[in-house]
Amino acid sequence: MFLNLSIKFKQKREKMSKRIAVLDREVCTKEKCGYVCVKVCPVNRMGKECIVIDENTSYPIISEDLCIGCGICVKKCPTNAITIINLTKDLGIPIFSYGKNAFRLHGLPLPKDNVVVGFIGKNGIGKTTAIKLLSGQLKPNFGGELNEELMNELPIEQRNYLKSLKTLKLSIKPQNIERLRSSKISVSELLKELNIPHEILNEFNLERIRSRKLNELSGGELQKLSIAIALSKKADIYYFDELTNFLDIKERLKMAIKLKEFGKNNTSIVVDHDLAILDYLVDYVYVFFGEEDVYGAVSSIKPARNGINEYLNGFLKAENLKIRDFEIKFSTYSESESSAEVILKYPDLHKSYNNFTLKVEGGEIKKGEIVGIAGGNALGKTTFIKMLAGVEKPDNASIQTSLKISYKKQYLERTGKYVSEILKGGNEFVLARGLQLFNIPNRLLEKKDSSLSGGQLQRVAVLYALSREADIYLLDEPSAFLDVEQRLALAELVKDVAETENKIVFIVDHDITLLDRIASRLIVFTGTSSVEGKASRPLPKKEGMNLFLKQMGITMRRDKDSKRPKINKRGSVVDRKQREEGNYYAFE
Repeated sequence: MFLNLSIKFKQKREKMSKRIAVLDREVCTKEKCGYVCVKVCPVNRMGKECIVIDENTSYPIISEDLCIGCGICVKKCPTNAITIINLTKDLGIPIFSYGKNAFRLHGLPLPKDNVVVGFIGKNGIGKTTAIKLLSGQLKPNFGGELNEELMNELPIEQRNYLKSLKTLKLSIKPQNIERLRSSKISVSELLKELNIPHEILNEFNLERIRSRKLNELSGGELQKLSIAIALSKKADIYYFDELTNFLDIKERLKMAIKLKEFGKNNTSIVVDHDLAILDYLVDYVYVFFGEEDVYGAVSSIKPARNGINEYLNGFLKAENLKIRDFEIKFSTYSESESSAEVILKYPDLHKSYNNFTLKVEGGEIKKGEIVGIAGGNALGKTTFIKMLAGVEKPDNASIQTSLKISYKKQYLERTGKYVSEILKGGNEFVLARGLQLFNIPNRLLEKKDSSLSGGQLQRVAVLYALSREADIYLLDEPSAFLDVEQRLALAELVKDVAETENKIVFIVDHDITLLDRIASRLIVFTGTSSVEGKASRPLPKKEGMNLFLKQMGITMRRDKDSKRPKINKRGSVVDRKQREEGNYYAFE
């Protein structure tokens, strides 16, 4: 079992409720609503104290032992601040909780000597919390105050690991690399401050950024720099939280190859949502499951392929536990080219900056078509999108169109507005469908975007862009910060907008699984990063994918069971065969 507890743990677990109650204090209006939850609770009305007011904070506190799971307080709360989960399986004592009626994590994954272990699961269910526990940034509190007696009753492996934190040297690549942007020092100054040799820049092809300030770097450059710094430190265990954001598929594969080789002699843990890269990189996985911002739980350790497929199936075999009501399926069918009428034409386009030149072949786009845009970083993909949006002007021509355009930028901006205010006035069908597919809870609508996580902010930004009245939708890296399930929801929503509303969608992304699932044609960018970019005309799917994967230097096929796209191990029999046949895209 994934919670291998001792006798004392089992005795305490027997007293644990199989119900989880969480109050989102960020949206709770406390006394402003008249404490309606206290008034409507049927247990309270019977004279018991199921929901009481904390004298110190004035927030309601819900007793999970007394709660009967009726859901009346959930329905009556004016800001949707309350979540009640009736568990089908007793998860036992949480290893950590952020407070009374707050998010809690059940179970603790552990590193494995000299292999790469992966964490897989949706956003907001404790993967980063687990890393903070494993790195000593948080200490187990078992749902309350730190209890040394319970600490001593942890399974021996967990207890030994937590005790060893006093002497272990850890290297951590954080999830939020954007914090580096707040510093105005140069890359060279940062490395000197961290006592890291500048030669690390050569190894990661970052020599050109040596003198640049951190707040001037692109997302991809920041990500590579963060990985380089983490790998350059001498440590016992290495943690990499969200490895691939902002990196193109070629750079993702380079990082995966580097970390896989590094992991042969070092202990590493990786968290990421790119299934193809995670499958290529890790040897074992822990599956995280639960309810976003409510609770998370951890499976037993599993071989990578088995664990990923169990996660996709929604059923954990060793635990005999269903973690999702549906399977995540990958069809061998890919979107085909549309035969509808052409409604957008653009000529050959040229754009030059001081040190960069972009050339784009002209194209024609049809009604209801989804065009994927693929290629390495710094080749002009965002510049092309900006030219279509009218934000940038081509040097040689103009794009004549009266079509309305909605544009989601690559880098997200926070406005300080409430989510409900941001989405107000959008297409009701798209909003309703998006809220359903993205599983956005009503309580999130009551929050300001300044308080949202990266994944939450991305979902809001995509939903805002797609719900605006427009003929053309331009989405620049919409999968960044989204988990596997949310990326599939994104694909379904984009297809709904394109097919049902007969709109054109351009989508720039580095997730090959997403592009395979969603695009009818591809525009492929080639060239030299930060020097010269060339964009093809819109190509048929197979031709575009073959060109793209060939320039990336990789071949891909489908997993025989789940049908998910897999990167072939370089030099393997399958890889050599596909290269000889010129079939880099064996997805059919």
